[in-house]
Amino acid sequence: MEEVDNVIRILRSTRRAIDEGNFNEIKNLSDQTIHTATISQDADNIIVAVLVYSLSKILEREHYKELEGWDNFYNKLLKNIDISIVALEQNQIEKARLHLGKIREDINLVSPDLQRYIKDTFRKAEINKAFKLYEHGLSSEKTARLLGVSLWDLSSYIGQSSISEANVSETLPIKTRIKYAEEIFA
Repeated sequence: MEEVDNVIRILRSTRRAIDEGNFNEIKNLSDQTIHTATISQDADNIIVAVLVYSLSKILEREHYKELEGWDNFYNKLLKNIDISIVALEQNQIEKARLHLGKIREDINLVSPDLQRYIKDTFRKAEINKAFKLYEHGLSSEKTARLLGVSLWDLSSYIGQSSISEANVSETLPIKTRIKYAEEIFA
């Protein structure tokens, strides 16, 4: 796992935002992780970004809290985040990965309705974060592979977005491009 300090920071801040009910903050934390993940192309950072974004979407839906199995899922969620933070602080990367993975596994312990909603949220989050990686400059193929989404799903999402409407034929003037190239190789 690269950028362990960043993951610890994100998880701590996510945990605090969950306690405060600040779901917008959780979304912002996910975006910060995507920026780091784009630079490092670290799968662990990407997984954390998807997880954190999914949690923001799941936790903001008040009606989920009324469904069977919610309390059990929520308590296990908090426990697994806490264990993951401590494990990362102790440089126990595999233990942290295990407990972050358990958050998704615990979905199987809730009612079928809640399970369907949460799984759908995770799937949409994967595609959303794949798109964010793509926006940050990763190729669509690499992005799809890193997140484990199909290139078809990602392409469909890109096609629906405004990024596909960008005027790709616009370039910087030749003198500006030469100046940038000289700065890079200087």
